[in-house]
Amino acid sequence: MEKQRPPLGVMGGMPIVGHFSKNWENVKRFQAEEGDLVIDTYPKSGTTWISQIVDLILHHGDLKKPHSKTIFERVPFLEFAVPDMPTGTELLNARKSPGLIKSHLPVHLLPNTFWEKNCKVIYVARNPKDVLVSYYHFYHMAVVHPEPGTFEEFLQKFIEGKVSYGLWADHVKGWWKMRHQRDVLYLFYEDMLEDPKREIRKVMKFLGKDLSDDIMEKIHQCTTFKAMKEDYLVNYSTIPTSVMDNTISPFMRKGTCGDWKNYFTVAQNEIFDDYYKREMSDTDLTFRF
Repeated sequence: MEKQRPPLGVMGGMPIVGHFSKNWENVKRFQAEEGDLVIDTYPKSGTTWISQIVDLILHHGDLKKPHSKTIFERVPFLEFAVPDMPTGTELLNARKSPGLIKSHLPVHLLPNTFWEKNCKVIYVARNPKDVLVSYYHFYHMAVVHPEPGTFEEFLQKFIEGKVSYGLWADHVKGWWKMRHQRDVLYLFYEDMLEDPKREIRKVMKFLGKDLSDDIMEKIHQCTTFKAMKEDYLVNYSTIPTSVMDNTISPFMRKGTCGDWKNYFTVAQNEIFDDYYKREMSDTDLTFRF
């Protein structure tokens, strides 16, 4: 297990999965194409969910065509790099362009090529308490991460930005500002839970797609948590256990809002509320818990 859990590396001054850091030069050199669409999130904020929604919209609700490959083949992960698997940049360089690209990079580290090519970006943000709980479980099962330690220890690392992809607050605030400067659709995980069809329509409009209500309903049904959890092409069960071990914790675990209440003590919640108030004092960006 020691070999499977390398320490975090550094990518552009940000902590990152150790293996990912070794491919940073290829990420920086990556060349986007006109029409590429970037799906970006802080980890554990609905990346796979929005990826599946977007892919189905782009295929006009053709539910067979997208399902010939896994989600991580259909939406390659730009900075992904682990032993014995193709890197994200290798998959992207070999694909037909334009296409979908997944990333967890903060706005200041996204390669300039995406702005030069006027690429659209869909960003999804989630309340940090649920992100923290989900990330804690993900650290356990995604064994390319260091050991997470106790929940108390992981909470402190999260607050200090000593987890892969660094500070949550900087990530969500950076992209929040960018939505006024570039073609960025900023969505919230909690809104997607509350009214998925409304949010799917927002994505359709952003992508310039006018699909029928019947197709929209199909997309909605195929992107429920239950449907995706049961779909082996979406639930990451085909990933090698040397990367993700679903027997430790399933990749698709709960998909809810408010699970943090099952983990935070009263004292931890007070600490986190102070952190949240401090970090979000300089922005009009707010979250529902």
